[in-house]
Amino acid sequence: MNDLSHLVFPAISFVICVLLFPLVIKIFKNLNWFDAPGTHKIHAASVPSMGGVAIMIGAILALLMGLPLQQWIERKYFFISLALMFLIGLRDDVLALTPRQKLMSQFLPVLITVFLDKALLNSFYEWNSEPLPPYLSYLVSFVVIIIVSNAYNLIDGIDGLAGAIGLIVLLSFGIWFIMTGDRYTGLVALCFAGALLAFLVFNWQPSSIFMGDTGALTIGLLLSIFAIRFINVNSSLPPDHAAKFTASISTSFCILIVPLFDTFRVILIRLRKFQSPFHADRNHIHHGFLAAGMSHAQAVVWIALMNAGFVGLAIMMRKQPDWVLLPVIVIACLLINFVLHRIQKKPV
Repeated sequence: MNDLSHLVFPAISFVICVLLFPLVIKIFKNLNWFDAPGTHKIHAASVPSMGGVAIMIGAILALLMGLPLQQWIERKYFFISLALMFLIGLRDDVLALTPRQKLMSQFLPVLITVFLDKALLNSFYEWNSEPLPPYLSYLVSFVVIIIVSNAYNLIDGIDGLAGAIGLIVLLSFGIWFIMTGDRYTGLVALCFAGALLAFLVFNWQPSSIFMGDTGALTIGLLLSIFAIRFINVNSSLPPDHAAKFTASISTSFCILIVPLFDTFRVILIRLRKFQSPFHADRNHIHHGFLAAGMSHAQAVVWIALMNAGFVGLAIMMRKQPDWVLLPVIVIACLLINFVLHRIQKKPV
């Protein structure tokens, strides 16, 4: 695979999705499959959901052209787990699951990812390089994948946000994997990035289609797998490698900062109010920006810039260890939370 293919196949994914979305939107409207307005939802009109259908089709068709057969065979459990998560999201979009049902249904694709695809965190890396016992390695990896997958799903609350954040994360991982020589993993990331870029064309305010759990759960699983792979590969790179980050874990936090920060922030707010972590509310980061008087588009731009800024922070501090970078991340998040609270003008 030559360097040009890193651009050609993601571009093909983009073009396929741009052509596919109008058709998907028309089909869903004819089927009367809409995401209707609700108490905890911001949109005021019924909009077709399940944009993940076009995202998945576009990315997979591009990968069918770009990935050799041997790569499909080697990555079979990876694609099986993605397909299962896609079906779970599709089921939830067509006939809604309860939060508990949705969480429990994710166990199968995540178990396949952990036990068969071997997406495993093997130690605490720079914090403690001693190998984890196998049972603990499987448990920690399972919990991390569940958290990241659902954290990404939770930020899908306003037009363009999930697409923009997913695009930044996939570009970050995709470019990095290519720099380390893992070209096929990079190609997978960039093909999905191309599909998300096309999705943003139709999901930007005012959106004509939403991502839905069909897309959010699938992309969330994808990001969690890439994060674990990033941590493992980065930790094994020689110190003088151009793509080496000294702090593997903290760098992955920077790349995934918006979904992780938003999820932990919301859970703490709910627990402080003695509410269930699954309780739906309007305490997400994007709600805060909207309460400051911003439009959906303005909020998305600022949140995306925040995520890109943390990626830039990780690059600037790539020679620093976790015990230096992680406190900087925490202080920055606390500062953002303080500013967000101060600028709010009205309830959402």
